[in-house]
Parts: sequence; C-alpha cells; structure tokens
Amino acid sequence: MDERIKVYEDKMQKTVDHLVSEFATIRAGRANPHVLDKIKVDYYGTPTPLQQVGNITVPEPRMLQIAPWEKTLIKEIEKAIMMSDVGITPSNDGSVIRLVFPELTEERRKDLVKDVKKKGEENKVAVRNIRRDGNDALKKLGKSDVSEDEIKQLEDQLQKMTDKFIKQIDGMVDEKSKEIMTV
Repeated sequence: MDERIKVYEDKMQKTVDHLVSEFATIRAGRANPHVLDKIKVDYYGTPTPLQQVGNITVPEPRMLQIAPWEKTLIKEIEKAIMMSDVGITPSNDGSVIRLVFPELTEERRKDLVKDVKKKGEENKVAVRNIRRDGNDALKKLGKSDVSEDEIKQLEDQLQKMTDKFIKQIDGMVDEKSKEIMTV
C-alpha cells in the first residue's frame, strides 16, 4: 500500500477501534464489566477509573460484583455509580458492591439498537470525512509532479479502503443489534 494512503487507513482503523470500545459499554441484558469503564471514583481527591480501585467480577449472568481494595471506598464507589449513566442502583453488604441488571424490556432493547445504529452512522461519517481529507490531500499532489493517472489510482485505493471500513462498521452494528435483541 502507498505510504500516502496508509495514514488514512490508520485513521479509519482508529475510528473502528473507537466504535468497538463504545459498543463494549452498551449493555445487552447480560452483565458486562465494560459498562463501568467510564466511571471514575474519587480516590483521595483524584478521579480514578473504577477498575483501578477494586476487583470487578461477574458471579452470575446478570450481576456484577465490585470488591474494593479498600473498604473505605465503598461509599465513594456507590456514589460514582449512582451519578453515572449505568442506570442501576448498587447494593452493598459492607465488603462488596453488587449491581443486578434487570431483564431488558422490548422497548429498551429497541432504544439500545437505535443508539447502536446512531453510533455506527456517526463512525461511518467519520470514516467518510477521513476519505474526504485524503482526497483533498491527493488533489494537492496533482499540483506537484505526480501524474493524474497515479492520483486516480490512489483515489480508487482510498475509496476501496473506505468501502471496506464502512462494511466492517455495518457488520459490527448488525452483530451488536442482534446481540441486544436476543432474549
């Protein structure tokens, strides 16, 4: 692959990787520790990711259990979860915090699928914007000593790359939607 296009492929790959991490935070009926990825706990005045202040386990398919490394953090962890958009009230027994995920309603599943499709669309737009930037850069090459045929070839490669990433995003959206709608 041409070095002049490689940089755009890297950017498109980063866009897809970002979508993967966004999809990991969307819960689909089962307990997934990644729904807690964005939660920060006040750890001695410093906002610290939840994964760094305790052990997160999945003892049952619809339950997460958080065992803080310091018992004094239980209240802070509960507060952080309550203020987040997880939408689940934590319960604790003095040593561990439990999050029980309710069964998703049909309506909630449909809302989640809409959200997944919206995120997919946003990322496809990002990929297309990267293609546009690439095409603009290639047009500028035309003003230097690069032949029109070579530029046309590079534009075709860029378009094929864009199509590949768009198809990959569509596949990810379909897969996540299916996972959410599976009861």
